[in-house]
Amino acid sequence: MSTITTPEFLRRIESPIGRLEITSDGTAITSLAIERAGHLPWEELPENPNAVLDTAVSQLNEYFAGKRHDFDVPVLLRGTEFQQAVWAELNRLPFGEVTSYGAVGISTGRPTAGRAVGGAVGANPVPIIVPCHRILASNNRITGYSAGEGIPTKAWLLEHEGIPHTV
Repeated sequence: MSTITTPEFLRRIESPIGRLEITSDGTAITSLAIERAGHLPWEELPENPNAVLDTAVSQLNEYFAGKRHDFDVPVLLRGTEFQQAVWAELNRLPFGEVTSYGAVGISTGRPTAGRAVGGAVGANPVPIIVPCHRILASNNRITGYSAGEGIPTKAWLLEHEGIPHTV
């Protein structure tokens, strides 16, 4: 069982989908939260920037401005072996492309694990940078999104990347 520890390094930025809060262990990004109902997980803490966070903020601003299609900031993802496999598949998805929960299940060796894939996608600690918004149902329908304001946030990200979808 993992324990939640107070982040050592933290930055916040404004974005078209709400405020973002990014944390770091000093060498990699450890989480990215999108504002939900006006709140962020660590909003009581003061910002404590570092070079990795500065790079992430710069790249996120470029992404939202339409000038960046991928991220090259170090990310530390903590999770189960299955979650790690799912997140690795998400990282292989290029800007503007999607896959389905079933296809990710197949690629991770668990072809009937659509629901488990959904759970792993929802547990992604670094949305946008690890593009969990690029996974849809097999009919291109948005079935959910755990970051920000949920489906409207995911729809905005998909539209930003020119990805056809239905709600």
